[in-house]
Amino acid sequence: MRAESNWKPERLDIEAFAKQGGAVQGEWPAGSLARWVESNLTDPDLVPVRWQLQGERREPLGGKPEIWLHLQAQAQAHLSCQRCLQPAAFPLEIERSFRFVQDEATALAEDADAEEDLLVLSRSFDARELIEDELLLALPLVPMHEDCEHPAQGSVDVEAPPEEAERPNPFAVLASLRKGEGD
Repeated sequence: MRAESNWKPERLDIEAFAKQGGAVQGEWPAGSLARWVESNLTDPDLVPVRWQLQGERREPLGGKPEIWLHLQAQAQAHLSCQRCLQPAAFPLEIERSFRFVQDEATALAEDADAEEDLLVLSRSFDARELIEDELLLALPLVPMHEDCEHPAQGSVDVEAPPEEAERPNPFAVLASLRKGEGD
């Protein structure tokens, strides 16, 4: 891990970080994030995960001070294209902000009305886990190349509707059976 300050993202005192307007950035080998490795196909050490954290304390007029954490991260996911089944690289860029509250009860009470994401304040917050969570949430639901060179055998082109086999009219079949009864 390479970080550019004394702040440790794995044990971050969020309140102190925000009060000081702390900032930290760095990069990790993609292979150092276990869940990220499980979600990818190829060698995870090729492209490192780059990240930046910025703390902020806001003091709204007539309100309680607010503790914020701003996150930016960049990574590259290596997944299997669902159209051609070949490996595909997907660059990911994340930019999110989180407001911290005192406890879980406050988070639950304010969550429905809050536009921002709420997290519980901690003196040893694991921002590394948060970054990994956000990367996993940013993965495409159905990974596909924009233009596949070699579609998989038996795959159906998404844009062309499948041809329907001509089926006999069920009433015509019944009519023919009925004609055979009177003979």
